[in-house]
Amino acid sequence: MRQLLFPLAVALAVPAAAQTNPPTTPIQANADRWALVDEGLGRGGTTQPDGVRRYSFPRSDLNVQLDGVTIKPALALGSWLAFMPMGDQAMVMGDLVLTHEEVNPVMSKLLASGFTVTALHNHLLRSSPATMYMHVSGHGDPWNLATSLRSALSESRTPMTLPAKAADASVDLDTAALDNIMGGKGKSNGGVYQFGFPRAEKLSDGTMPAPATMGTATAINFQPTGSGRAAITGDFVLTAAEVDPVLRALRTNGIEVTALHNHMLGDEPRLFFMHFWANDEATKLARGLRAALDKTNVARSRSSS
Repeated sequence: MRQLLFPLAVALAVPAAAQTNPPTTPIQANADRWALVDEGLGRGGTTQPDGVRRYSFPRSDLNVQLDGVTIKPALALGSWLAFMPMGDQAMVMGDLVLTHEEVNPVMSKLLASGFTVTALHNHLLRSSPATMYMHVSGHGDPWNLATSLRSALSESRTPMTLPAKAADASVDLDTAALDNIMGGKGKSNGGVYQFGFPRAEKLSDGTMPAPATMGTATAINFQPTGSGRAAITGDFVLTAAEVDPVLRALRTNGIEVTALHNHMLGDEPRLFFMHFWANDEATKLARGLRAALDKTNVARSRSSS
C-alpha cells in the first residue's frame, strides 16, 4: 500500500565489515546493476535520488470490496520492492500483497531462496477477498535476488507483465485543500491522492540505513468515493511513545485503526506501523489525519513520496 508510499523488512545478516552507509559505487556500476534487476524482475524500476531502485507490482487482478468501495491498487493493493546498493551486491526490502491461499506457497519459495520474512499481517478489515501483506528482505547478487523474487511471485496471481502505461485517472477531490490541511504536497497516482511523510530521525535496520524510500515514511492515501468523500488508508510509522497518542487521535476523529505491527526485526529506533481506514468527507478526514500526524516526529519539510 504504501505506494509509498510506500511500506518493509530487515536485511539478512550482513558481513561484519559492512558500513553504516552503503559503500559508494560508481554511477555506471549502479546502472548496470539495475539493468540486471530490471531484466530479472521483468519490468523497469524507478531510481530514487538517494540511489534506491523501486519496483511496483500492483494487484490489478484483484477485485477487492470494502464497505461498498472498490479498492484501487494504488490505495492498498500495491506490492513493491526496493533495492539499495551494497558494494557490488544489493539489499532488498519489500511488501507483497497476497490472498490467503497465496501466502504459504510464496513464503516457501522465498525461504528456499534465502530471504527473510519479517512480518505477515492484514492492512484492512472486512475486505472481500481478504488480503495479507508479507514483508521480505535479503541481500546478495542483484540478478539472483531479482530472479528469486520473480519465481516466488509466480506462486501468486500477481500480474508479472507490466501493463501499458495509461493516462493517470483524475482525482475528484479538492486536492489544494487537502495539501493545505496535511501540510505537504500530495501526488496523484492511479486515481488516488497520496502523501508521504518521512520521519526526522536517522533510521537503520541492523547495520544498514533505512531511508524513507525503503518504506519507512508515513503513507496516507485518499481515493475519491463521490460528492467530496474519500476512502482513506495507509500507515503511520511510529516509535513506541507515539503509538497511544496517534491511536487516540485517529479514534477521536472517527478513523478506524485496523492493524498495529512491526515491519522490520532489527530497526533502530524500534518502529511500529499503524494502519487505518475511513470513508467520509475528505477534508474532515484530513483534519483527523493531521491531528494524528502532529503527534509524530516527522521531518519539518513534509512532501509526497
